[in-house]
Amino acid sequence: MTSRRDLFKGAAVVGGAAAFAAGFSETAERMLETVVSPAHARGTTGNSQKPEFRVTAAGDLELDPDTRTAFTLCQGCTTLCGVRVRIDAKTDTVTRVTGNPYSPLSTDPHVPMGTPVRKALLSLTRHNEAGLAGRSTACGRGNAVLEQQTSPYRVTAPMKRVGPRNSGRWEPISFEQLIHEVVEGGDLFGEGHVKGLRELRSFDPIDPAAPELGPKVNKVALLASVADGRNPFVARFVQKAYGSINMTGHGSYCGGSYRAGSGAVFGDTKTMPHAKPDIPNAEFVIFMGTAPANAGNPFKRFGTLLAKARTDGAMKYVIVDPVLGHSDNEAARDRGRWVPIRPGTDAALAMAMIRWILDENRYDATFLAQPSLAAAKAAGEVAWSNATHLVIADPAHARFGRFLRGSDVGAAVAEADRGKDADPFVVIDPATDAPVVAGAAPATLFAEREIEVEGKPVKVATSLSLLAASARAHTIADYSAICGVPEDVVVGLAREFTSHGKKAAISSHGGTMAGNGFQSAFAIVMLNTLIGNLNRKGGTFATAGGFNPYAGPRYKLADFPGSVKPTGVPLSRNVPYEKTTEFKTKKAAGKAWPAEAPWFSTAGQLSTQWLPSALSGYPYGIDALILWSVNPVYGIPGVRPIAEKTLGDPKRIPLIVAVDPFINESSCFADYIVPDSTMYESWGFIEPWGGVPTKSMVMRWPVVEPKAAKTAEGHPISIETFLIALAKAMKLPGFGADAIVAADGSKHPLDRAEDWYLRAAANVAFTGKGPVPDATDDDVALAGVGRLMGAIEERLSKEEVRKVAFLATRGGRHQPLAEAWGPDGKAAWVFEKPLQVWNEGVGATRDSMTGKRLSGVPTWVPPTFADGTPVEEKYPTKDWPLRLVSQKSPLQNSYSIAARRLRGLHPDNPVGISPADAERLGLATGDKVRISSPTGSVEGVALVRHSVREGVVAVEHGFGHKELGARPHRIGDRLQPTDPGNAAGVALNDLGLIDPTGKHQTVFVDPIAGTAVRQAIPARLERA
Repeated sequence: MTSRRDLFKGAAVVGGAAAFAAGFSETAERMLETVVSPAHARGTTGNSQKPEFRVTAAGDLELDPDTRTAFTLCQGCTTLCGVRVRIDAKTDTVTRVTGNPYSPLSTDPHVPMGTPVRKALLSLTRHNEAGLAGRSTACGRGNAVLEQQTSPYRVTAPMKRVGPRNSGRWEPISFEQLIHEVVEGGDLFGEGHVKGLRELRSFDPIDPAAPELGPKVNKVALLASVADGRNPFVARFVQKAYGSINMTGHGSYCGGSYRAGSGAVFGDTKTMPHAKPDIPNAEFVIFMGTAPANAGNPFKRFGTLLAKARTDGAMKYVIVDPVLGHSDNEAARDRGRWVPIRPGTDAALAMAMIRWILDENRYDATFLAQPSLAAAKAAGEVAWSNATHLVIADPAHARFGRFLRGSDVGAAVAEADRGKDADPFVVIDPATDAPVVAGAAPATLFAEREIEVEGKPVKVATSLSLLAASARAHTIADYSAICGVPEDVVVGLAREFTSHGKKAAISSHGGTMAGNGFQSAFAIVMLNTLIGNLNRKGGTFATAGGFNPYAGPRYKLADFPGSVKPTGVPLSRNVPYEKTTEFKTKKAAGKAWPAEAPWFSTAGQLSTQWLPSALSGYPYGIDALILWSVNPVYGIPGVRPIAEKTLGDPKRIPLIVAVDPFINESSCFADYIVPDSTMYESWGFIEPWGGVPTKSMVMRWPVVEPKAAKTAEGHPISIETFLIALAKAMKLPGFGADAIVAADGSKHPLDRAEDWYLRAAANVAFTGKGPVPDATDDDVALAGVGRLMGAIEERLSKEEVRKVAFLATRGGRHQPLAEAWGPDGKAAWVFEKPLQVWNEGVGATRDSMTGKRLSGVPTWVPPTFADGTPVEEKYPTKDWPLRLVSQKSPLQNSYSIAARRLRGLHPDNPVGISPADAERLGLATGDKVRISSPTGSVEGVALVRHSVREGVVAVEHGFGHKELGARPHRIGDRLQPTDPGNAAGVALNDLGLIDPTGKHQTVFVDPIAGTAVRQAIPARLERA
């Protein structure tokens, strides 16, 4: 095996995360004034909160009578960790957040579910020194964002705009008036008639001449943020009751390109599954475009596992990124290394590694040669791929890019099944060198030839041969020159990656959000496939999932009588262009391509396209938009000028309703703002996004009374309250009396949020291998569930009550970690579908703008605009010598800026530049600078960092806000407070590009995945 020194021999690799804080005048005492009270800034000793419980000398646990403890979920970031919160009993306010010992996202190893709460709490203490091994943690952000409960910027009552949109003036209104106006419409603002939701719920076609667009109800859309455990409830209203197809989240401007590229390998580009490295058991891991200690969900768990693995285990790792964050440590110097890469070139490095692995026969041939699940099991493998499957490689053939099927070589297949799942794949038999139907025996890996199909010769090749051809399109030296990583380091990485059998892995995430991000992710995930590490201890594993709250066994929440199945083309245009009337019309006229704007048939829902669609009216416009706790104006790079034209103009979008506890850069354009609950006031069930090898489901419930205003019936206003009221006003199915059907056929109401979530909890409690135990009185008392028992007993059967209480006392349901891996090193929960070396769905697709076929295997392409023009061609390096990149903060995110304690520790985001660039530009730390891109410019403060690659400008996400307390809003006769600190720093997304090649004004997105671009943006830097 290659030594660590040999791996990086001769490479210009800089280790260590040196961040220089010189030039900032705030002292530690001044910073502490924003963390604790100013009076305590010079004497913090002894100012910590009194413990919520104490352990006596005899080992008994005694609660503090002035507090209570509850197990729930944190929404400080998208990881959504299970946490334990401390609540002041007098004020009913959460005052502290710590880890939940039952949750794998907070504790490793987590306490088994059957452990009594008393014993679980004791495991966190110094009693018998148990807490040293059983640490359960919450991150700094999780502990600070609890300020949202009592924030002075919080919206707690319904509001209606006064004057033009975005004027910052609001009138408080009753909930009943809100519902009436949103449903019925009218001359709501003195600007003319506005259609309400009742009138807009039309199932007449948007365009009779283009029926594929679907009904007019699709012009009502809801944009959500992270899947926080409430999305199925919201989808029940939007899609199944109201009938619109347009509901989506923020993924396309978060880490969507990685998910899309991973989805290509996993064979599902719509739900986009992915895998994570098994850090505790891995020997070598490459983190490319992700920082495991401060980014890449679940960052807190990964940070903990990484720290353990590099000190106590055998793991070594490399960070491949233009910027080194908090994922390195001088104390573990020989375990971790940093390879600074040129932004936007991850695919070049990955393809170079793929080429070397194939050229040097370092791939897992046994794994790749298995053409079916049966063959894989016979060979002792736990996963399989289509590496041996034959692909039609003849560009003149009608099925170019698709797999050869059994019916092509004489297999008996019903005509209706030709080309479908019942039509088997074809491989080359190693014994006879002839094409045969794939069976339970290994097949030939490399083959390119002509075979006869229906009496004609057709060129075919195995998937692995096509991958090899793509990788060999450039030499390793060429790839090295492109990505800026020395050739010996490229080879060293590939050699080390293939020197640990299946106990190696590569992981990625937001660093792929460039103009070629799909190809980068496709190539990165392909490396895992070449060594066959999926479902293997020390390799990678797909999430084990959770315990389904909606499909029974107690209540049928996934569907209901009278539900609607949405139809039509989504605003994101993520359907085949060839199925549109536009394509057929243009083809008949002799020129089918380009489309009027890009279509993304291999992608999931894309919120990046919604505001451009509203601006252009293509494929259709938006009549009403609901923004639910989401902020696309801040989050989507380059969208601000488009947003100002769409959200700001009632003629573009006549009705905008924001459901949010705060006024952000998007909700400030709303016509109405509906207050929503904050974390610790709301319900939800959520499984880990990834990184947990066992089944896990976190339960969130209102551990404190919501602070929003109440309806006339006394229900706190929230997204659920709002949607239930809308549904009842319009008499939609699925809500109100008899809306929920139990497994025994009995019917139950859906009038309040708890009607839904407590029955979902019953499903979680009774599913899996068997129901959970009953909660004891002691569990209920120690976990603060007493305040919930009345609601549970009112809605659930006697058999269900104590089992649902059991979930609440543990903050969810979590499978024991000991069940993650079998004694043979195979995952207990396996992904059994074939990994796609050649993705037929991608390879048989034409680019809607160029008409060219996409590649079914990963390939190197530079960042490219929609019409195929490379970014470098439009914005050459001689004019734009730097590349701007985004990096994640372990403290701040897009909505945490108003947390005063966080700003005390991390007040702004200076602009990171390398020492070489600083010297060339005559800049020093603390200098004011102007960053410019081809479509925008902002001012910031320079920070010279040895952990930034030369030629790179690094900006941390989460700063540069114009709302969230940065601007005052007048609510009635009250002026909302502001804090200049909320506006501090730079918003990188204001530098995002508008695609200069499109017919309509639209943001720059990956041309295949449709995902936002916030990496490798052309930039200039100068003294301000």
